[in-house]
Amino acid sequence: MELQKLFPPTTLFVFFNKVYKVLDGTFDRQSMLVARSGMMGANIVHRREVKDVLGFFPTSHFLGVLNVRVAASENFSPGATFEGAHVKHLDLTEQLQGRYPGGKIATSGFALTLWLRSLDLKADVALAGFTAKRSAKWKVFDVHDWTFEQVCLRVWARHNEIKMLGHGEDNRAAALSRMLPDIDPLEITMESAAVLADRLDGANEQIDRLTSATKLQQNLLAWFRRIRPKTRKQRYLAKQEKEAR
Repeated sequence: MELQKLFPPTTLFVFFNKVYKVLDGTFDRQSMLVARSGMMGANIVHRREVKDVLGFFPTSHFLGVLNVRVAASENFSPGATFEGAHVKHLDLTEQLQGRYPGGKIATSGFALTLWLRSLDLKADVALAGFTAKRSAKWKVFDVHDWTFEQVCLRVWARHNEIKMLGHGEDNRAAALSRMLPDIDPLEITMESAAVLADRLDGANEQIDRLTSATKLQQNLLAWFRRIRPKTRKQRYLAKQEKEAR
């Protein structure tokens, strides 16, 4: 990892869940893993990935697992399910309640950043890979409010409360300020909002046309989803609903 060269030996590297997407081999620096919980417990536990994920961290440099939940619907996994690793549980539901957009759930990285800021640590918090951009490797799940999170993170970074690698001065906001130095920032903001609204309207028109043109494919997909075997999560939810009656 190139990131190792950027930080001193005292740095604590924090990884999240699917480390096999960012590491090519074992990581021999001081590190810990944040394991996000879902309704069925820690995601890496119910997906049976604990052994594979922890295999990237030699025990001599690995501090342990932090099992995090950020919503009342999420449940912790017992420490014994983490293949012998040292485990702590962190409940951030109260800290996020009323502060995050309704109907959405915070990402693990955002929730942890918010918590670290509240601790007023005498250390720098640097984020790497927090782009909110979909790629062939990374999905952007609609359950999270990516726009809200990026605004918060970038404002914190602008005020030097955190650092964001890959989000320097080469962004639209900074470029607009350089291009229009004599214009009131509020006027730039209002015009930017108008431009974005126009672009969104245009995109929505094309999305509507695409949706209409793919009705047959959508119906076929819905039919296949109905007949395919239920996942473990679906069986779990069905059991919970039955027991609640």
